Amino acid sequence: MALPVSRIQVLPSELCNQIAAGEVVERPASVVKELVENSLDAWATRVDVQLENGGQGLIRVQDNGSGVLPDELSLAVLRHATSKIRKVTDLDSIHSYGFRGEALPSIASVSDFSMASAVRGENGSVVSSVIRVSFGERSGVEPSSLHQGTVVEVRDLFSNVPARLKFLKSPATEVKRCLEWLERQALARTDVAFSLMSDGRTLLQCLPGETLAARLARMWPPQVVEALAPFDAERSGVRVHGLAARPDVSQPHGSRILIFVNGRSVTGKRVYGAVRQAYEGRITSRDYPQAVVFVELDPAEVDVNVHPAKSEVRFRDESAVYAAVLTAVRSSLQTPSGELDAGCGVKDGASPEVTPPSAGKKEEASPVLAESRPMGFWGAADSPLRRPLPAEKESEGDGEWTVARPHPVPDSRGMTQPAPFPEPGLREPAPSGEDAPSFREEEKTEPRPTPPVPENLLREVPEPAPSRGLEYLGQVAGTYLVFRDASDALVILDQHAVHERILFSRFSEKGWHGASQGLALPLVLELHPAEAGRWRDVKEMLEGLGYRGTLCGGTLTVDGIPALLDRAGAQDFLRECLAGLKDDFRARFATMACRSAIKGGQRLTRDEAMNLVSQWLATPDRDYCPHGRPTVLRRDAAALEKLFKRRQD
Repeated sequence: MALPVSRIQVLPSELCNQIAAGEVVERPASVVKELVENSLDAWATRVDVQLENGGQGLIRVQDNGSGVLPDELSLAVLRHATSKIRKVTDLDSIHSYGFRGEALPSIASVSDFSMASAVRGENGSVVSSVIRVSFGERSGVEPSSLHQGTVVEVRDLFSNVPARLKFLKSPATEVKRCLEWLERQALARTDVAFSLMSDGRTLLQCLPGETLAARLARMWPPQVVEALAPFDAERSGVRVHGLAARPDVSQPHGSRILIFVNGRSVTGKRVYGAVRQAYEGRITSRDYPQAVVFVELDPAEVDVNVHPAKSEVRFRDESAVYAAVLTAVRSSLQTPSGELDAGCGVKDGASPEVTPPSAGKKEEASPVLAESRPMGFWGAADSPLRRPLPAEKESEGDGEWTVARPHPVPDSRGMTQPAPFPEPGLREPAPSGEDAPSFREEEKTEPRPTPPVPENLLREVPEPAPSRGLEYLGQVAGTYLVFRDASDALVILDQHAVHERILFSRFSEKGWHGASQGLALPLVLELHPAEAGRWRDVKEMLEGLGYRGTLCGGTLTVDGIPALLDRAGAQDFLRECLAGLKDDFRARFATMACRSAIKGGQRLTRDEAMNLVSQWLATPDRDYCPHGRPTVLRRDAAALEKLFKRRQD
């Protein structure tokens, strides 16, 4: 019995357009995106969007751009007709938003479409025309009365595609998605005026020439905008700039991590991950930072031709982009030593935590800060968007915490080093393969005996440096240490989080300096060829951690392991590292610090509390525990008056 044979045939152009529309035009927000990007490619300085019935009834986009010539209007609604590229090599250097020539014909195939455009000649005369396409059926080009720019109207979207129409959300939801995208575009192009109206209501109105902060103030809550700090750095040919919020204003979802690559709003997972990594140890794993990140690099180094929606990009060197974003965002989170932030606590001027270089790569040179932008780019005089701090005060010893404005302070200020804590937990490391505990692991519900206070807490702390103007007031709930600072503000420390940060810093420092313990009975591991290659790549890094070993054929003999690990833990970590699963000790250090730190509910004497805080003050990056919980809260008189409703701002 002969099998049926399917005949191959060329699809009609109308069907091709509808198929393309399924990829390019997903919902009204997709239409708004494509039309607005066309306006920007036409050098428009004003773009007005109007919606009816969530965009399904009407989408109208008007601009003051250069327009389209009458004899090219009919080409504009044909597939693969574009003014953006001419040859295949142009794809390696895309400077425009659109370039495929698919958007307009795709939109016109699933709507009642019209486009009127006006072009001004060299003599000042204006030639305007209009073309209409009703669900793929084109009419001729006719004269128009339009005087400037282009007006595109899209009516009855998806009326000829019921399957697509039924998947649209409610009009309110579709309007919200249109607004979200237009807001993103308004952040990328602060030189352009944008407006959005829906059913007669104005939802967005942005003036041309606004600062990035001014535009964000229209979209984000004031407390978030006030917490933003600028960053602008360049590394390996990748410039990264934008605004990042303080860790204390994080939120439980990532909707306010906005990423732009060469002015295009994208959903780059690599960049997104770098932003979150920059906040590691400053917020919990359940929280998300708030930041607007602009990545600028040579167009030849980024591929925007990944998906018809152009919302995804690929980088030629993803590691370079990741490192540049990580370094730039981290720079905005570093504040000078001595600064006391009203929302968090004492800021330290130490350098950001340095991660060992990636396997097989040499550590790159320090990033070079980009030249400062013209005044007004971020706001007044490019200053960080923080509440004005009180004038700097001078005092004996180390000085007060509050300063007039951020500025670096040398580490060597003659501060007496406090007596160290003992290092409990090093003799009995955590079982191998065990994940880091929850950041509230120390809190137990069932009653338990109070453990003894480490002996070194009882040591006398030398003056004058231990408290830096802090006056100890007492302990609350056996967990929180209460102080008054020199400016008469209330300072509260979480004793467990404070001690955890101290121990984590000590463990990390000791580990990175290669403290090693010899093995009387070496570890002998039979390696897969891929693992052997990995060992050669990361050998230098592992030796810096304390591993000592030799590879002969496929057999690795290890006669030295990090001093902070037992034999089983060191073997498990090494296996994970050779499998490419782990490159550092951070999670293990955090686990050890959490389990070794003093617990909540443990009573401390005044001397013990003062010793603890003195060591904490000498610890870098002290505002947060390794799991991202804050170690300190500060409330000045103004904040307390608000809490007690004595003052309304």
